[in-house]
Amino acid sequence: MSDRRDFKGYFGAEPEPCWPEDAQLAVSFVVNVEEGAELSIGDGDARNESVYEIREEVTGVPDLCMETHFAYGTRRGYQRIADAFDVHGVKATFSTCGRVAERSPWLMRDIVARGHEVSCHGWLWERHANMTRVEEAAVIERTHAAIAAAGGVAPVGWHTRSSASVNTRDLLIERGDFLYDSDVYDDDIPRMQGGHVILPYAFDTNDMRFSLGGGFVQARDFSDYVIGAFERLYREGATAARMLSIGLHLRLIGRPGRIKALEDVLAYISLRPGVWIAPRRDIAARWAQVHGGGA
Repeated sequence: MSDRRDFKGYFGAEPEPCWPEDAQLAVSFVVNVEEGAELSIGDGDARNESVYEIREEVTGVPDLCMETHFAYGTRRGYQRIADAFDVHGVKATFSTCGRVAERSPWLMRDIVARGHEVSCHGWLWERHANMTRVEEAAVIERTHAAIAAAGGVAPVGWHTRSSASVNTRDLLIERGDFLYDSDVYDDDIPRMQGGHVILPYAFDTNDMRFSLGGGFVQARDFSDYVIGAFERLYREGATAARMLSIGLHLRLIGRPGRIKALEDVLAYISLRPGVWIAPRRDIAARWAQVHGGGA
């Protein structure tokens, strides 16, 4: 049978290490910025978001509780995360929803001023799987324009709240102004589709696991797990290209009982020689430079 899915990947043909200054491992911190883009009847959406650290959906009327849960991320969480990055000189990717950029341009300006990347995370915090091609193209255009206007830098990266549609990547490539997307979870190594870079993301090395039933409770649960993943990929990176994605959310890791987890990870990784911590735009550009034309 003809199969659209690739189960083999790089099996038997691992790409050699290729990061700058002979680094063994590329590390990508991705901060998801969704505060104000969650579904909200109060903002004119058809329904309210039902997932935060609990699962509960208020129907028919604005959910003032959920609104303030999300607002914690910009009001308090962002500053703790940004300060932690500054202490260690780390530059991250802030994967941002378009409606967030439009309603909180001050946040975009501060992210850019600190030297971080702002990438696209959809207009709203919603999946694209059921969108028509025309609808999705309009969402991509609106998101790109809002982020470019708010931060003063045109974004080059895209990541859909799972799941993307069958058209998402083709639409990004057709536009010609996206360098990469992160809508896959199937590897620890980037790959090429023509001149477009596909950077895998991860749900395990991710503070989303602090959510109900996710497995992380104490700050050390996150830091221990991420450091374990780092050590494994660092060893593998001695002979083959490897990348570690660490996923964060303003309203999750930015809480006072959790921020130490990020601080501990940053302190641990930043002391290790042969590690390249970079925004995803830089990782994608490097991969395209070395492996452009297909993988």
